Amino acid sequence: MLANRLMLSGIVCKTPIRKVSPSGISHCQFVLEHRSVQHEAGFSRQAWCRLPVVFSGQQTININSIILGTHIAVQGFISCHQGRNGLSKIVLHAKVLHAEPIDLIYGD
Repeated sequence: MLANRLMLSGIVCKTPIRKVSPSGISHCQFVLEHRSVQHEAGFSRQAWCRLPVVFSGQQTININSIILGTHIAVQGFISCHQGRNGLSKIVLHAKVLHAEPIDLIYGD
């Protein structure tokens, strides 16, 4: 089996969009912004990214508390989505982690 697993924490930087597909599957989409200091080759460097995240299925019921500015950690697999303009982007498809799809991180 080929590995495809990603864990990322950050802040919800775009208002989540909640939808139900024509087949009745719930979806929640938002963008997660990550900022950290990482160590590589003996040096510290700033790491930053924004990554679209999608939760699908029954697990979306538990994420109504996700709003703009929420600090969260998510885990799932990445896949490519093609937009209407024909351009592709990487999206994190978050999966349930220890019976909860996300871990909320509360600030100091």
